Amino acid sequence: MSVRRSSVQDLLQSQELEREVIVKGWVRTRRGNKYVQFIAVNDGSGFNSIQVVAAAEQFPEEKLKANGVENGAAVMVRGKLVASQGKGQKVEIQAEEIVVYGAADQADYPLQRKGHSLEFLREIAHLRPRTNTFGAVLRIRHAMAFAIHQYFNQHGFYYVHTPIVTGSDAEGAGQMFRVTTLPEQNPPLTEDKSAVDYKQDFFGKQTNLTVSGQLEAEVAAMALGKVYTFGPTFRAENSNTARHLAEFWMIEPEVAFNDLQDNMDLAEDFLKSLVRYALENCADDLQFLNEQYDKELLARLQFVVSNDFQRLTYTEAVEILKTAKQKFEFPVDWGTDLQSEHERYLVEKHFKKPVILTDYPKDIKAFYMKLNDDDKTVRAMDVLFPGIGEIIGGSQREEDLTKLQARMAAMNVPEHELWWYLELRKYGTAPHAGFGLGFERLLLFVTGMANIRDVIPFPRFPKSAEF
Repeated sequence: MSVRRSSVQDLLQSQELEREVIVKGWVRTRRGNKYVQFIAVNDGSGFNSIQVVAAAEQFPEEKLKANGVENGAAVMVRGKLVASQGKGQKVEIQAEEIVVYGAADQADYPLQRKGHSLEFLREIAHLRPRTNTFGAVLRIRHAMAFAIHQYFNQHGFYYVHTPIVTGSDAEGAGQMFRVTTLPEQNPPLTEDKSAVDYKQDFFGKQTNLTVSGQLEAEVAAMALGKVYTFGPTFRAENSNTARHLAEFWMIEPEVAFNDLQDNMDLAEDFLKSLVRYALENCADDLQFLNEQYDKELLARLQFVVSNDFQRLTYTEAVEILKTAKQKFEFPVDWGTDLQSEHERYLVEKHFKKPVILTDYPKDIKAFYMKLNDDDKTVRAMDVLFPGIGEIIGGSQREEDLTKLQARMAAMNVPEHELWWYLELRKYGTAPHAGFGLGFERLLLFVTGMANIRDVIPFPRFPKSAEF
């Protein structure tokens, strides 16, 4: 009976010893002496590598080196799984055969056995997943994506795919990437020659990459009750910061008949569930990131799971900030949007727990948020986390057609572009609410990484679209 390949992760956890195994992966290190060589092989299935012991009689160091058994090489190892004689892991492989699929020339292989800056690794994004750091980050990214789908599926939500190419600006921000097939040189113009004639474009109108799937999710929620989106979104903001990307992923649940209170309950339970899943299923990767990058990471994750989120209004938060002893770079006044330093003060210094702020001034929020009776604030909510600031933004949506039209007029949102959105309020309108969670913001928190460009495989930001 032929022996099938095993993953490194399965072998490290195996209790079946003294058996022939095959493993395939990449060499992380090779060291040894004239009697034996120790080769660490990792296949990406987990953080830890498995140690391959190659006896010098069969595998002299010179032969291993000549055959390319060096850092970065792709190899197949066949041998016997035995109890490890050294410290650090319970099992190892006594090599009987080593095949090199692809060598890595040590003269120019960028990932040498030394520390590399995260800035340097961004320049070789095609190779950085092979490092311990980015292997850990990408495995956690996968685990969080799985946990998101699992949570919503278990809670009766339906997954809805919303358009990536859209003819409307959901946020009313105008910072969108244009999608067109018109020629760059001499595009067709309108009859009066004053503008590009987008009626001759592929879709017959001006279109862009989406900034949010929320409005389309509201359509689905008005029929299916509980839905969510999880897909790429785009913002053409010229922001070169550690917290902004031009292309990122968003999770946006939308629930019919939910109000703001229901929305806060959902957001808190959802976030706690995701963090709990990471702690239970990504222990090795989180331990490494805790040791290498953020000594408080595990404590901060446990902090979120263990504490009820503090809830208060924007107005109450402004009063707290205005009387704070800490000096802020940006002034705090009612009516201004809170900055990250304000949000983190509330979470990390004042309440020392996650915070949900509600009832923001209407002038700093989107047109679709439900107006409060005071005519000054809307039923918005932001969830604030330690180390991050805002991680979720959401609201109860305005279901009253007349009030929604008035808000759109006040904010110069053209009704003709969103006629279908307005019709939701004409036919069977109902209270509903939802929120948006930036997937990469979540990953920043869960991994402890400091720069959002390090939690997505191929970051897109101003002047950078490599790979």
